[in-house]
Amino acid sequence: MKLELRGITKIFGSLVANDHIDLTVEPGQIHALLGENGAGKSTLMNVLYGLYQPDGGEILIDDQPVNFSGPGDAVAAGIGMVHQHFMLVPVFTVAESVALGYEPTGKFGVIDAGKAAMKVEEISSRFGFDVDPQATVGDLPVGVQQRVEIIKALSRDAKVLILDEPTAVLTPQETDELIAIMRGLKESGTSIVFITHKLREVRAIADKITVIRRGKVVGEASPTSTETELASLMVGRAVNLTVDKDAPNPGDVALDVADVSMVDAAGAVVLDDVSLQIRRGEVMAVAGVQGNGQTELANCLLGINTPDAGSITIAGRDVKNMSVRERLHNGLGFVPEDRSTDGMVAGFSIAENLILDMADDPRFGSGMSLSPSKVRANALDKVDEYDIRVSDVSDPISTLSGGNQQKVVLARELSRDLDLLVASQPTRGLDVGSIEFVHKRIIAERDKGAGVLIISSELDEVVALADRIAVMYRGKVVGIVEPNTSRDVLGLMMAGVPLDEARAQAQTSATTSPAPMVKEQQ
Repeated sequence: MKLELRGITKIFGSLVANDHIDLTVEPGQIHALLGENGAGKSTLMNVLYGLYQPDGGEILIDDQPVNFSGPGDAVAAGIGMVHQHFMLVPVFTVAESVALGYEPTGKFGVIDAGKAAMKVEEISSRFGFDVDPQATVGDLPVGVQQRVEIIKALSRDAKVLILDEPTAVLTPQETDELIAIMRGLKESGTSIVFITHKLREVRAIADKITVIRRGKVVGEASPTSTETELASLMVGRAVNLTVDKDAPNPGDVALDVADVSMVDAAGAVVLDDVSLQIRRGEVMAVAGVQGNGQTELANCLLGINTPDAGSITIAGRDVKNMSVRERLHNGLGFVPEDRSTDGMVAGFSIAENLILDMADDPRFGSGMSLSPSKVRANALDKVDEYDIRVSDVSDPISTLSGGNQQKVVLARELSRDLDLLVASQPTRGLDVGSIEFVHKRIIAERDKGAGVLIISSELDEVVALADRIAVMYRGKVVGIVEPNTSRDVLGLMMAGVPLDEARAQAQTSATTSPAPMVKEQQ
């Protein structure tokens, strides 16, 4: 089935999310839609899937115009979509989740559960998915849940499959397995639209690449293009994708986490006897699929969460009885994973957000009074130092792009002398150019003598920044390794395999199996 989008335009208020976009997907083609978060990729696919109505342009299937009033029309036309956030019911079986909304029935309209299970088995067998139709969805690993989403789309006879950021929550091994699945689907004649911002994966799997920037198609590329060429097309300028850094110079202990455990309100163990040390002058990165205790660990360091057992010291000071404010005033810098909720106040000005936790600092006033001129002068200095693109520092921070908002948070947190910097998902939602800048500032803070803890779900970022890597799985530290550890080993550890066993499995796999699917093209 040939799919064509012509001049698709979608507007939200004053924001032109899609600006006259043209896209053609040929039968049996893997077409990558590449662009940074916020470029308009998902909006375009939501238009194609009938979730949004376009404000201009048309959709054609096999050269015939079509109109989709909702997802049901798109499904009927042969289009399936696997969303970035899965649309599954955790307490349902696989068969029930796949059949939901399209339940097969027998006599008298009774749902035929056996027929639903047979459909799952047939598709699973045909494509080598290895999915049990009677398994409970909530008990399945994330990678298998994604296969269930694909089975659900194929069960509705999808000829074009949209995969929206499909590797965002997968380990490296699960990513390789997904790419193998995509190749199998392609061979069966299924077309795939692969939405992503990950350059490595695009080059490994795509037949054709369309790059979107700020709602417009800015070019098409071949998978033989280099990552640097693709990144430059995405951003609109030359970008350095490598992190330039000298060897670390570790000093005294900046952070000591000893035997920390915590149970959440539902009674689940979210931190399980976690221990790690970070020294001044080094970066430790925490790797792992998101949801394995990283957020809870960061919140314990800040003081939002209180561990049930264990101890935390920062630069030799026990922080157990310190408030969040006291920790921030005693050498801790904290970049939260959700800047819009936890890192800024949207209605406050840029200048005010740059001093959010420092209103009592004598640099900005005296006693209970702030000096507007000093607050503004500080903001102008930071805007210049951190290259924050603003019209005026008195404007609300909500008027800034995500990358510039993140620079405001970073500028504030680095404006004090730090013993420890904790940065959780520091580049989430940023363009390649902003990522380059943030990485440089993090390494600069390390080189000034602070200890740095990075929590990131992006393995490339972990490997690029870390002097040591701690891998977490279900609240436990599986192991701490060097950044030159192979991705195979890291991926196995991210799936819960202990370090020694992961090394042994990776070595066995290297001698008995083909090379990983995701690799650099020459």
